[in-house]
Amino acid sequence: MRSESIALFEQESAAPPERLKNSAARHATKDGAMLIDKLHAFTSSRLAVIGFDATVQAAALSLSRPGIGLVVVCNAGGGAEGVLSKSDLVRHLSGPASKTPPVSDLMSRSIVSCSPQDDVHDVWQTMAARSLQNIPVIDVGARPLGILDIRDAMKVLFEQEEMQERMLSNYVTGVGYR
Repeated sequence: MRSESIALFEQESAAPPERLKNSAARHATKDGAMLIDKLHAFTSSRLAVIGFDATVQAAALSLSRPGIGLVVVCNAGGGAEGVLSKSDLVRHLSGPASKTPPVSDLMSRSIVSCSPQDDVHDVWQTMAARSLQNIPVIDVGARPLGILDIRDAMKVLFEQEEMQERMLSNYVTGVGYR
């Protein structure tokens, strides 16, 4: 049985990432489980990365691109330090007029992330439980690889269920597997 790697990074502390316990252990050992890595085409196209000292305008420009709902804020070594969502940006802009801080002052330092080896169903459950629209895909070196949108996860899970239903129907009707 694999270990859970959906992680909550607390960048303010030096402690290693906390591993989330997930109730969907049945998918962890199931053959044919859909892994996040298989969604690389979706996740990599949604990746937007900005530097720790980037301006709010640079973040707004990244977030204005179609399909981008979350920006990963990285340090000079390319490691994820935080995330900035459209909601974070709107909260800042709707507040009292003040100087324009760097994104490091606006970003969320707690990052709920997943790895390419995580099961899509497990990640989807975490996203739903925490009301997250987007979640970064992070490698073991804390480098961002992509952003998983919950709609992409739901689409893949629905297609997987449809395929299993077709296979079961074919088996029951004697058609066999296609």
